[in-house]
Amino acid sequence: MGLFSKDIKNMNDLFVHTLRDIYYAEKQIVKALPDMVEKANDPQLKQGFQGHLRQTENHVKRLEQVFQLIGEKAQGVDCPAIDGIIEEANDVAGEVEQKPVLDAALIAAAQAVEHYEMTRYGTLIAWANQLGKRDCVTLLQQTLDEEKATDKKLTEMAESQVNRKAA
Repeated sequence: MGLFSKDIKNMNDLFVHTLRDIYYAEKQIVKALPDMVEKANDPQLKQGFQGHLRQTENHVKRLEQVFQLIGEKAQGVDCPAIDGIIEEANDVAGEVEQKPVLDAALIAAAQAVEHYEMTRYGTLIAWANQLGKRDCVTLLQQTLDEEKATDKKLTEMAESQVNRKAA
């Protein structure tokens, strides 16, 4: 089902499609994070990625709760955007030789992922409110708040130590 396919006839269909998009994205992130943990050199960054992996696994579970609340099967739909962000991160990380520069690149890649997630969750919250799905809003908002907190931690880590070591 493409974003503007005939299968999307109304706002609810669009909501479900976007849920499936972020569900796929979260599952891809769960697959990608162990590699980021392995590549990270800074101990704080490595620990942060490990913590975010556990958090992302909870995001998947929370999305499964949302699917259950709306009576839909929890399944993903291909998300070329997240696939591209992860592929670009792997390409850049594969080209970096200096360990501190690699850590800076990993943070940048992680923030690209976080920003994608924040846009999706923000949109889903707005649509859930519009559709009267208040029970979904609470779950989605919890995840959005966690994504924002992760992005903030990554920024602080980059600005306080990682970027300085890489420069």
